Amino acid sequence: MNWGENMLKIGICDDSKIFLICAEKLIRKWSDERRIPVKIYTFNNGDKLVAANTEERLDIIFLDIIMPLLNGMDAARELRQRDKSVKIIFLTSSPEFALESYEVKAQGYVLKPIAYDKLKELLDECAQSFAEEPKNMVIKTVTGYQKLYFHEIEYAEAQNKRVFFHLRSGNIIESAEPFHSFEERFSSQDGFFKCHRSYLVYLQNVDHFTAAEITTKSGRNIPVSRGYAKAFKEAYFAQMFQDS
Repeated sequence: MNWGENMLKIGICDDSKIFLICAEKLIRKWSDERRIPVKIYTFNNGDKLVAANTEERLDIIFLDIIMPLLNGMDAARELRQRDKSVKIIFLTSSPEFALESYEVKAQGYVLKPIAYDKLKELLDECAQSFAEEPKNMVIKTVTGYQKLYFHEIEYAEAQNKRVFFHLRSGNIIESAEPFHSFEERFSSQDGFFKCHRSYLVYLQNVDHFTAAEITTKSGRNIPVSRGYAKAFKEAYFAQMFQDS
């Protein structure tokens, strides 16, 4: 995967300031070696981590288990409830918590003091899994975060200041983000096209179309505005040739 402008967002949560500095230094060392850009956030308790991840989603979280206030295991449960795909790596002085970590589907754990080789191994695994995944995005919903794979999406519809993602399965996912944010995030290279002021369609899931209407592979119909009709037709056939 060519990371380019893509950046891994990594959180570190530990009640020791010295440990936070040490862990951040090792993660930046890995980032430099692998040439993978990272943005690192540090937290000194679980409550702050959970609150922050509600506002801006993290890709990987290093989480101390023994902390005052909200301990690491309880914080992980809250995080996992809101976000099924975030990678959680526990930080601990004892391997006795290894079995408990399976409950929240943790990526693994690192014993303190941190051995760089172990940290590197886990970060490599995380980066590899991100690189091998089909194209996807994580959207903010009314209850947390959800990962959507592009091939699952037929179209996104703006309605009453909400965005509804209509999936091939027939499911509809409601996002708490504004429509314009998805217009900015999607590019023609991603395979999405704005066919109407309130619709973004995923071109690979178009079955057929007329000058005024698109029919998706599941049989749903969505409008095409006159001003977008010509550009949509060009984008659709360009996508077909690209896939052939």
